[in-house]
Amino acid sequence: MNNAGLSRRQILAAAGFIGLATLTACGSGDESSDGKDLSKKQDGAMKQYRAGDRFKATKPLSFEVLHNNNPVYPLKDDWLFWKELTERTGVTLEPIAVPLSDYEKKRSLLIGAGDAPFLIPKTYPGAETPFVSSGSILPVSEYLDLMPNFQAKVKQWRLQPELDSLRQSDGKFYLLPGLHEKVKSGYSLALRTDVLDKHGLKAPGTWDEVYEVLKALREEYPDRYPFSDRWSTNTTFPAGALFGYLGQAFGVRAGWSYLNISWDPAQEKFVFTGASDGFRQMVEYVRKLVADQLMDPESFTQTDDDAVKKLLAEKSFVISANPQELVQNYRYNLQKQVEGSRIEMIPVPLGPAGPVVLGGSRLENGMMISSKALESDSFVALMQFVDWLWYSDEGQLFTKWGVEGVTYTSSGPGAYRPKEGVSLLGSDPDAPKDMQKDFGFYNGVFSYGGSWELVSSSFGPDEKKFQAAMAQREQLPVDPPHPLGSVEQEQASLWDTPLKDHVTQNLLQFVLGKRPMSEWDDYVAELKAKNMQQLVDLHNKAYERYEKENA
Repeated sequence: MNNAGLSRRQILAAAGFIGLATLTACGSGDESSDGKDLSKKQDGAMKQYRAGDRFKATKPLSFEVLHNNNPVYPLKDDWLFWKELTERTGVTLEPIAVPLSDYEKKRSLLIGAGDAPFLIPKTYPGAETPFVSSGSILPVSEYLDLMPNFQAKVKQWRLQPELDSLRQSDGKFYLLPGLHEKVKSGYSLALRTDVLDKHGLKAPGTWDEVYEVLKALREEYPDRYPFSDRWSTNTTFPAGALFGYLGQAFGVRAGWSYLNISWDPAQEKFVFTGASDGFRQMVEYVRKLVADQLMDPESFTQTDDDAVKKLLAEKSFVISANPQELVQNYRYNLQKQVEGSRIEMIPVPLGPAGPVVLGGSRLENGMMISSKALESDSFVALMQFVDWLWYSDEGQLFTKWGVEGVTYTSSGPGAYRPKEGVSLLGSDPDAPKDMQKDFGFYNGVFSYGGSWELVSSSFGPDEKKFQAAMAQREQLPVDPPHPLGSVEQEQASLWDTPLKDHVTQNLLQFVLGKRPMSEWDDYVAELKAKNMQQLVDLHNKAYERYEKENA
């Protein structure tokens, strides 16, 4: 791409120490920029910018953005996305490409070295916390008056409790999360329904029924494991998808959503997730699947490709799925290889927690902004641009569907479809063009969140059915705010990682039978020796303090 304007290093060098000093001076006050002199940071900004307005810079601007480079649709300089964005807004985005597999590590290194671009997207809630005490990222809650679309959606969708959960010990938050109008569930089990029909089996609705279905399949096919899973490599939590939606059934955060500390509404206090009864019951359930040879023990170590190959070779009949993988990968390839095959993704089976989804799931990965952006003469324009591209209805429609008549056609609000010859998420496997690969739209760096009308506009029949079932479930309460002070945060960080590592290592030992469940109490004692209780006490103390100060 044409790298117009100053380079990242030039901008950061110009900002230097003054930027940090100014940010510190601006660090107090309420959630507006009242009292902060932004009069010299208006270059390119619109004088009147309201919710629903299209942002158009009053002079050409260029901003660098950290770009999570997905191998499914690797970054291209000639994407229509870049060109059209500049034509609409007057802003040229300069992507700093980082491989998907290395994104979190590289992001931390860039921020730590003071070399991060102004825009740091693809950051999940909680991942911003380690960068707060250093002053390297912006307290974005202080500048929401520059973001009318963001404010409007928070108010309209009643998302304030979720936002409050992001607050740090200074009462501010440092992440602009993706905002969803409704809960959107992502993963569940996919089963070969033609095989179930052949043997007179029904799709399971509970985890007890999952066990019975797998047991029946094992009896019919004693030479293979009916369930062989994926999403265990390049992740800090083995079988990250499975434990995520299975944990939900037991009322705990596990898998990719695992956090050491979680709120227990019954006790009205924070507890250690990996030592809770729900977590233990979840581990026992998977242990039983493995012990009874219903689940492939390689599920926790094999690559995604190996897991999918077993499914396509009919060495297994059940696998974790999301709607995209179901259609583009499993079904498409199965139908080419196995005549008459059918595979369906079922609503997440129910467990002891009942028909629930985890709280806080209306917030998605979002945007950190480098604190040095505050020193840019174009700071106000930057915030207006972020607000339009990531949070306006028009910006979200653009990042998801692209350009009407070129990449999609419309027959009314929410009624969008790829233009003939363009495939979106496998909608037309034989199409010469792909929405993501060839045009750069529906890119996870830019396209997430939004109204249910927009989010559901790309659902195929499978996902519409799946989401309709999941939408009937009750959302568990959002964790109350419990921000740690900077010293507390440093201490918690020292305890947090060793504890999480011990949880994941022992989870594997338990489910694979290398450690008997009778040693669960010993495992909890080992967690205590690694400062488990001190970490829990730290968070409960922070919760009590926040409650008292904000009563």
